[in-house]
Amino acid sequence: MGQPHYTVGLVVHPVKPVLDSVRMISRFVHRYGGALLVREDDAPRVGPDVEPVAADTFVDRLDAVVSLGGDGTMLGAMRLVVGRSTPVLGVNYGDVGFLVEVPPEGLETALNRLVAGDYTLEPHSCFQVLNGGEECTAFNDVVIAASEPLQSATVDLFVNGARHGYYRGDAVIACTPTGSTAYNYAAGGPVISPSAPSITLTPVAPMSGINRSVVLGGSDAVEFRNPSDRVSLRFMADGTPVGLLKPGVGLSVRLIADAVNVVRFEPTLHEQRQRVKLSLLDLPLRPDQLLDLVPPQLRERAEQFRAEALEAERLRGGPWSDGPPPAS
Repeated sequence: MGQPHYTVGLVVHPVKPVLDSVRMISRFVHRYGGALLVREDDAPRVGPDVEPVAADTFVDRLDAVVSLGGDGTMLGAMRLVVGRSTPVLGVNYGDVGFLVEVPPEGLETALNRLVAGDYTLEPHSCFQVLNGGEECTAFNDVVIAASEPLQSATVDLFVNGARHGYYRGDAVIACTPTGSTAYNYAAGGPVISPSAPSITLTPVAPMSGINRSVVLGGSDAVEFRNPSDRVSLRFMADGTPVGLLKPGVGLSVRLIADAVNVVRFEPTLHEQRQRVKLSLLDLPLRPDQLLDLVPPQLRERAEQFRAEALEAERLRGGPWSDGPPPAS
């Protein structure tokens, strides 16, 4: 028997029950003569139909990645394939799902469309973050804060090697365009279009120094430097603690454009869902404008439910009826 011609890797949520989706993906992959892989640490959560492989060889064998979880799981899958052409498909087992498009009940349709080539690839940028000899990746944001709770952080800012002031406050955020709708948005920063390669810097509860958001070009080199001679700062990437920024040390942040390709089936519908989610969070839309964001098929279904409810109420002779129900 020849080698499988298409190999898919699974990245799964640590606790969500995803076995139904795993079985469906397994059937599709094997039907077309492919292989389905998972890292050894994730093998107990996906059952015996998936081949476990060592983490250090996992990515090199893949033609595509499927993420089963929420945005956190999706970000983990995307980090694995930075700088590669490997497409990433997200199946949403989370809550908000800004990155993940496909619901579990839509997985079979999505797989059929994948096989038919009926999809597009959406490129995503990320940050390459260097702290001394250590490197990490962030798709949403990098946050620098005090190492101790309830303490302020002082951070010097350098752009392209030149000093550009300092921050003093709870934290400072550097975000990608994708990450502009995450912590940056909650801190009062601007929403940036994914089509605009940029680096946005937003202070959190500033006490002195730079007190508003700054949007830089995508090719600018940003460095945050700890000016203290005795106190370390902590930094996080995509909400996960990464390490400490030691006294006198700098943390460099560079934007890597088109770092990962995410599978999209309905780009317009996906953008519309993001607008709905943002509007529910904070964007100032009138109720009629918010209604316009609801897909037409959902509006039609809601009207149908409303008509059925009114008819049922009329037959019961309830308060919304035009009179008593007809005599039998």
